[in-house]
Amino acid sequence: MVETAGGGPGDGTAEVLDRPLPDGVRRRVVQIVSDGFGGLTVTELPAQLRQYARFAPNRRAKFAGNAMAAALETDALFRQRIGEKFREAQQELAGALDSGSPPPAADPLDVAAAAYVLRPAGWVKLVTAAGEEAQRADAERADEESRAELERLREELAQARDHTRAETERLRGELESAKREAESLHRKLRSALSDVKRGEAALRKAQGEADAVRAETQAQVSAAESESRRLKARLGEAEAALEATRRAAREGRSVEDMRVRLLLDTLLDATQGLRRELALPPVSVRPAETVDAVEPGRMTPKDIAARALSENDPAILDQLLALPQAHLVVDGYNVTKTGYPQMPLEKQRLRLLGQLSALAAQTGAEVTCVFDGAELAAPVLLAPPRGVRVLFSKPGVTADELIRQLVRAEPPGRPVIVASTDREVADGVAKAGARPVASAVLLKRLS
Repeated sequence: MVETAGGGPGDGTAEVLDRPLPDGVRRRVVQIVSDGFGGLTVTELPAQLRQYARFAPNRRAKFAGNAMAAALETDALFRQRIGEKFREAQQELAGALDSGSPPPAADPLDVAAAAYVLRPAGWVKLVTAAGEEAQRADAERADEESRAELERLREELAQARDHTRAETERLRGELESAKREAESLHRKLRSALSDVKRGEAALRKAQGEADAVRAETQAQVSAAESESRRLKARLGEAEAALEATRRAAREGRSVEDMRVRLLLDTLLDATQGLRRELALPPVSVRPAETVDAVEPGRMTPKDIAARALSENDPAILDQLLALPQAHLVVDGYNVTKTGYPQMPLEKQRLRLLGQLSALAAQTGAEVTCVFDGAELAAPVLLAPPRGVRVLFSKPGVTADELIRQLVRAEPPGRPVIVASTDREVADGVAKAGARPVASAVLLKRLS
């Protein structure tokens, strides 16, 4: 439908399109605007299109298509400028539209798009006719495509029927073959069942024999594992002995020298103590005058034990610690749990070490206190008191074993006193030459 308002006889600006612009015509209009867009300055462009001034034509048509179509519809001055650019580029088509006779060979969509931009008289009819022509072309193309698709489907259906008949014949043949094969398999199955029964009987017999062999093998494996554990234990002992030998070889004579020196100091102190005890005068005789002399005996821990004192008398401990170079080894937790077991372990250790420090200062003896490392939940941060050596046993080593190692490390002849109520510890250190003392005796002496 065409409406006329305020225009001259040949003016088409008053005509109004009463239906949406066909898609094909709209795409051609956007392309015309995009082509003429680049020939305009920024000031000649509507405000909403200035941001696309630097875009390439293809990108401009892609991102600003809606904005350019709206500006062309609402801004008459912009449409006039685009029309001038189009007249310069398509003079023949523009002149034909102005004369009212579009070229018969021209594409209807191009003619409609040009008429929409230039707005000659009767442009609405051209746009409407182009839209209808495009719809007819689309319908014809769709119809042709439908007919082609129908023919293709018919051909596929015929091929599918032929294939189905061939497949049916093939399946019939396979079915007959399968039936014959099934009959043969039934015969074989009956034969196999009898074979299975015989095999099951043989299997039960073999399982019985296998169980007997397995039991025998298990016994042999157990014996082998026991032997392996014994050999591993011996190997561990041999490795430990080898490591001790290597360590002794690395240390050279330093350990032996230390032991000999400590024994020599013990002998010297014992000699000096014996000289003071006997109040011997300085030697003023010649060696020849000592032919008839008798060498006096030397006091040992066993001599003190033979004196007329009770085993629970603290005076025994004082006499032992008065011996030259005496070494007191204390079984720490054995003593504390005998004297004050209700206290926490940390306070037990602190109380015992404080008392031992005072005892070391009074007697001048070497004091070593041994604690069981298995009792520790975490490493102990402890500053040993003056005069007391504090040791914790390593993982896997008890305090009793560490005490026996300390006693074995001392040279023969040095007075070593071990304070412990543990009978196994007392017997072990006594065999090594040390003097065991009950924990109660040490506690009486400390109190």
